[in-house]
Amino acid sequence: MAVKTLVLYDFTAEPGNNELSVQEGEILIVINWNVGGGWVEAQNSTGQTGLVPEDYIQGVNGSEQTKSSQVDIWGDSQQQALAHQGSIDDDEWDEESDDGRSGGNSWPQIQEGGGTIQLGAAHHSVKISLNKFQVFSKTPNTEVYLLSKHLPKETDRLPIYMGEVGPVWLYPQSQLDCVVAHPKKGSKMYGLKSYIQYQITPNSTNRPVNHRYKHFDWLYERLMGKFGCAVPIPSLPDKQVTGRFEEEFIKMRMERLQAWMSRMCRHPVVSNSEVFKLFLTYRDEKDWKVGKRKAEKDEMVGVMIFSSMDPEVPDLDPVDIEQKYETYSRFTRSMDEGVKGLLSVGHLHWKRCTGPLQKEYRHIGKALQNLSTVFSTSGYLGEATLTEPLMTTGKIYEEIAEIVSRQPKQDLHYLMETNSEYKGLLGCFPEIMGVHKAAIEKVKEADRLVAMNKISHQDKHNMAKNLSTMSYAFQAEMNHFHSNRIYDYNRVMRFFLQEQVKFYETIAEKLKQAVSQYTNL
Repeated sequence: MAVKTLVLYDFTAEPGNNELSVQEGEILIVINWNVGGGWVEAQNSTGQTGLVPEDYIQGVNGSEQTKSSQVDIWGDSQQQALAHQGSIDDDEWDEESDDGRSGGNSWPQIQEGGGTIQLGAAHHSVKISLNKFQVFSKTPNTEVYLLSKHLPKETDRLPIYMGEVGPVWLYPQSQLDCVVAHPKKGSKMYGLKSYIQYQITPNSTNRPVNHRYKHFDWLYERLMGKFGCAVPIPSLPDKQVTGRFEEEFIKMRMERLQAWMSRMCRHPVVSNSEVFKLFLTYRDEKDWKVGKRKAEKDEMVGVMIFSSMDPEVPDLDPVDIEQKYETYSRFTRSMDEGVKGLLSVGHLHWKRCTGPLQKEYRHIGKALQNLSTVFSTSGYLGEATLTEPLMTTGKIYEEIAEIVSRQPKQDLHYLMETNSEYKGLLGCFPEIMGVHKAAIEKVKEADRLVAMNKISHQDKHNMAKNLSTMSYAFQAEMNHFHSNRIYDYNRVMRFFLQEQVKFYETIAEKLKQAVSQYTNL
């Protein structure tokens, strides 16, 4: 059912991704809520349609539920609330499309202060992942964590140590990895619905498990809900409304799922989480369903994930915390601009290689062959010593045209994919930065709140201590990010340049072949 919605934030579409650029304040008509992965299909006032982030829009005239059910302690009430998603019936899970969300009438519940709010069928246009919405909330309820006195259980504990580069996560002795392979088409409902299933084999068990795209989508939402305030969880490969079973698309999706899973495996916090282990190592359907229900009932989500973190280092001064925050904020913004700049240049170069540049070489080749044909009509006895080399040269230039058009897939592709991954990672930082910025501002208000008798001196102490924990987690994550960044760009640039060398050596050999056709008079 089409629903009128209001755009809350500007969004710029990426070329080739079936996305729709929108501006804050614009009115859209949502024509498909079942795209999944945090996206909806919408139409603007000029009739253009495309995908728009679900969290960037709000239903008009009450068709959108309030984005946060948490109560702000800075008002009259001191109540603290956490939202979490109830379990989804497994039968409805089975009815989901491969690239979409459930089409059933199961509505999530928000548990608030011991009560429950049921989102009824009247709000048919809203499908909220409540573990996810805390992360996407523009005003994260950081005070829920800042005022907590929660001590992490040993099983939940996420230690942070002081390493050579500063605070670091605890890394496993053996690196987890997995292989995503063997896509296989399946069907259900007597062939009425089809899907692609991928085989994932972790090196920890060497026992393959099978997952559809919607299962990856479920894992992404669980990870976002649990770690999104502290760890950048990049989006999954783009949605595809049509052509999902074309060979080229399946190959590209599998490659990008592999890259996404490899990145998650390399993260010491994510890879050691129960929900990630479940995804890679479930034994059978029963084990999967039990683990899925347990993950969906996890209350250690949103800002409360910091309650699990246990820095084995002295508390930080709030001034130092703010300075670190500003340093990281500047770097991530600058890197985001740099990554987008390289992507833009790369896209233009790719188009040039497969378009104008290829045509230019082909035109040169045709022109040389045409000249050879003209020369052959001269009737001069020794003409063949020139016309034949000219014809060969023309054909070589046509071969070069094809080599140039294929080259971006050989080298530029991997550089672009790595940049796209980092664009996704960097796109997570504004939300993470927002959480930390909000926490810093709350701690700055502590003296005023003590004077107003809204919090005690002990509360103020707890807030400063918990902010220190958040900062150590942020620093550990940034050190992980920098370490991976240096490794990834070293690897991909080395590969890119090696392939460029091969490319130009091939061109040089072709040109040498052409030169050898001509006699030295």
